[in-house]
Amino acid sequence: MSDEMRSIGFLCPKCRQSVIVERSAFSLVAAPTKIACPCGGSEVRIDYEGDRFRVEAPCVACGGKHIAYCPEKNFLHQKALGFSCGKTGLDCCYVGQDEAVYQAIKRLEEAVDELDEKQEESSFLNDVVMAEVLGELKDIAARGGISCACGSQDWTLKVHYSSVEVVCARCGASLRLRAATLDDLNDLCCRDKLLIRPGRS
Repeated sequence: MSDEMRSIGFLCPKCRQSVIVERSAFSLVAAPTKIACPCGGSEVRIDYEGDRFRVEAPCVACGGKHIAYCPEKNFLHQKALGFSCGKTGLDCCYVGQDEAVYQAIKRLEEAVDELDEKQEESSFLNDVVMAEVLGELKDIAARGGISCACGSQDWTLKVHYSSVEVVCARCGASLRLRAATLDDLNDLCCRDKLLIRPGRS
């Protein structure tokens, strides 16, 4: 195993501080890892279970904790991984290359700022962005640009508070698209096609 470095980042629900640290692949495999916020109010726990990692992360969106499992290969080598809150769709923890994790945390901070500033109840974190994202998806679909790696072009859409999921009707694989900030919208506008891949989100 090469001793590749992995960055791990999250937003503390208690103090709203960004926490980003680096750990070597060897140390992540060798022993359980705890990454605590300096305020002492939250921590990420990572355990290696032979062929996968178990991640327990605090959630800045709902205030709870979420547990996710990730294959060893993806956890140690993928450019960026995001683990999200099932209730809100907002991410709660990132693992990956240093720059990718820093960018993801910055976007999460912007989304959380919008959440904090929101004065009235709404179906979505950002109504305008969500409407534009759904419009872009409709345009991509009209061009036949949405398909699954399994070969199907039939899909359904699940709309969450700050994201949407494109779900393959045949195999159930899903592609999650953030819909909280203008950056999320700009990312989608740059894509002519969307490919759903089993095992990814």
